[in-house]
Amino acid sequence: MSGDTDLIKLYSGRILALAADIPHLGRLESPDATVKRRSPLCGSAVTVDVRVRGGQLADLGQDVKACALGQAAAAIAGGSAIGASFAQVTKGRDQLLAMLKDGGPVPDAPFGGFEVLSPAVEFKNRHASIMLSMEALAEAMDQARQPQD
Repeated sequence: MSGDTDLIKLYSGRILALAADIPHLGRLESPDATVKRRSPLCGSAVTVDVRVRGGQLADLGQDVKACALGQAAAAIAGGSAIGASFAQVTKGRDQLLAMLKDGGPVPDAPFGGFEVLSPAVEFKNRHASIMLSMEALAEAMDQARQPQD
């Protein structure tokens, strides 16, 4: 029964509130790059559109079809990423993965809001869904900074 209690705690009011209010929801017209990521384990999917200016994320669009944890992660990423550099996004992604997989510290600013998902460390089957938005964002920013043919 304690496992059920832990799962109920995982879906806290804060996580559910984030999931219900995802910033930058919707697709961008004429993005610099678009990346879709899907978790085969749970079927969650995220599509991220980006515009990058001066090496920083200038605009973001997200289409999120994920569980509450994936939606909360998309809300945190979307609320924190505008103005971030590729290096900040990749560092945030890597720190989030370390937090989930290794019990590492919460990601540095501007991604400190991921602290709310620290209870998910114990639920390895939820990690892939939580990582989708940051993985897609980092990949899209990387594509946007590559020279276009």
